[in-house]
Amino acid sequence: MLDVRYQNRQNLEVFCWPELMQMFRGLVELVMVSPSQLSRQLRSELFTMASVAGGCQHCQAHGAFTLHLMGVDSDRIRDIWTFEQSAEFSEAERAALRLAKDGALVPNLVEPGHFADLRKHYSDRQIVEMLAVISLAGWFNRWNNSIATVTDRESVEWAEGNLKAVGWGLGKHAGEPHEQRTKHPRSTDPDRVEY
Repeated sequence: MLDVRYQNRQNLEVFCWPELMQMFRGLVELVMVSPSQLSRQLRSELFTMASVAGGCQHCQAHGAFTLHLMGVDSDRIRDIWTFEQSAEFSEAERAALRLAKDGALVPNLVEPGHFADLRKHYSDRQIVEMLAVISLAGWFNRWNNSIATVTDRESVEWAEGNLKAVGWGLGKHAGEPHEQRTKHPRSTDPDRVEY
């Protein structure tokens, strides 16, 4: 078998198409950062859960590290992986995380019961915002997993120290030495919209 490695994957990142990046940045800001009817923390938790279900270790690390930068306790972040059994989450939050998990799977497993459970706690507008987060995570998951985006060292080191217990591993997102980035984009700018 031929030893084939990712080559020049940085040339395939969304930043290489400036017009797309500009349009997409606006969508990311609207869905993840702008004031809405859902807290930024819940939106980031949903993004992380969708990335767990979608299987993108890069987005899992970025989502979890973003929550850490927001000041969320490491135990709560780690419990996203086992939210159904965790005392960290309310019934309302578990219903939202269930939507993120089942909505990110292929095939999609969302059923009418998901919405019945959600409507006990959330308005239709809040549910629409959840669906936007889950869909956005799917876009990031597909792109970053397809090109095996190299995860920045700061996010990797935090994830290795805090998420190993739930089975997180970097996988194909390790990268070669010349591809390494040291800082998570939000470390220096908390309103930056990259995941």
